[in-house]
Amino acid sequence: MESGKHLLYSIALSIIVIAGGTIGYILIEGWGVMDSLYMTLITISTVGYFEVQPLGVTGRIFTMGLVISGVGFSLYVAAALVQFMVEGRIRIIMGRRRLDRKIGRLKDHFIVCGYGRIGRVLCRNLKRRPINLVVVEKNADLIPVMEQDGILYISGDAADEATLSKARIERAKGLVAVLATDTDNVFLVLTARQLAPDLLIYARAGREASKQKLMTAGANVVESPYEMGAVSMAHRIIRPTVTSFLNLAFSQTNTEIQMEEIPVGAGCKLQNVELKDTGIRQKYNLIIIAIKKPDGSMMFNPSFETRINPGDTVIAVGEPDNLNLLEKELNC
Repeated sequence: MESGKHLLYSIALSIIVIAGGTIGYILIEGWGVMDSLYMTLITISTVGYFEVQPLGVTGRIFTMGLVISGVGFSLYVAAALVQFMVEGRIRIIMGRRRLDRKIGRLKDHFIVCGYGRIGRVLCRNLKRRPINLVVVEKNADLIPVMEQDGILYISGDAADEATLSKARIERAKGLVAVLATDTDNVFLVLTARQLAPDLLIYARAGREASKQKLMTAGANVVESPYEMGAVSMAHRIIRPTVTSFLNLAFSQTNTEIQMEEIPVGAGCKLQNVELKDTGIRQKYNLIIIAIKKPDGSMMFNPSFETRINPGDTVIAVGEPDNLNLLEKELNC
């Protein structure tokens, strides 16, 4: 930043010196604007050309002063320009190294491949939770956007093994494939599954026919944004009240009511306790709408005699602050 200011100041001073020299020759020697400007430039640059016209005594004294001041300003401008270029390059290199160090320390993170419209919205929502992210994007034009959004990123081809290794795919929890085309996503999923056999892979499908290909390639979950959008619109028409409630519950900015899934830790004090005795309803004013068991089965509207066990995932609805308190109690 300081080097940029110095460069601007030096350019402004140079313009002042050139303008002053030009005006000086016009007033002292009575030359035209072009002759005066030409004489000023060859004097400041010390190229050694002859004078455009013979100089008088006053003109020679003025020229000597212009040489002394002008050459000094020229050197200052050159030094400021070099400083600006060198420091700018250093900032880029150091910034990249800081990003690489942060990425190198990541563990149990998510790799989002593609920072287009869908990828950016996805990252914006994931960042609202304590989830570590790293984006892989090969379009260099999106680098300023990612830097502005404060995203850890790697510039490169997401389907390249070396790029995925830089993103620490072997230590990642999941990968999201939201590249521009289904073909790119299929190839990415194949590469990622080869590098990390146990990785959770979520993929975007632009066409219905691509879903099976992505699943065969190794994706765990495949979603079609267009299909989901159409279904959402249909639900808004058929079940407007239900849709409004779900939108309210899933809104991250809503402070009144939210729906959250909370895993039950091994050291939870409420483990093997019936729901009626947990005090969740009385203490936190929350509604338990479902419990997901470790085997993947889902218990909707569990009875008051249902017991909470480690490995379960409790799905609750209520105020965000109370949900956070319950999360702390279940994850102890």
